[in-house]
Amino acid sequence: MIIRRASMKGELKTALRGGPGSLTMTDLTGGKGPCKNCRLVSEVLIPPGAGIGHHDHQTETEYYIMLQGTAVVNDNGKDLSVGPGDVVITGDGAAHSITNTGTEPVKMIAVIVTY
Repeated sequence: MIIRRASMKGELKTALRGGPGSLTMTDLTGGKGPCKNCRLVSEVLIPPGAGIGHHDHQTETEYYIMLQGTAVVNDNGKDLSVGPGDVVITGDGAAHSITNTGTEPVKMIAVIVTY
C-alpha cells in the first residue's frame, strides 16, 4: 500500500495533554487507521514554545523520532535535550512530555505500539 501525502490530513491540537500552545498532527495512515498493534502513526509539527503535556504509557510504547528542531523531553521526571536523529522511547508505565525550546518548528514522527 502507498499512501499519498495529499490524502493525509493535518489536525491542529491545542493544549494536547495539557501542554503549552498548539501543534499540528498529520495522520500518516491517510485515514486508513493504524496498523495492527499501532494506535498512532503521525507526523507532529511543534512550533517554538509549544509542546505535549506530561502523560504516561501503560500498555503501549510511544516512539518520538526526531527529524528537525530542538526540544526538551521530560523523561520520567528528568529534563533532557533532544534533536534531529534522536529517538525517545516511553513505555511500560513510564511518562514523558515534550516542549519545543528552539527557534524553529520541531518535526517528529510519533508512533504508539500497543501490546
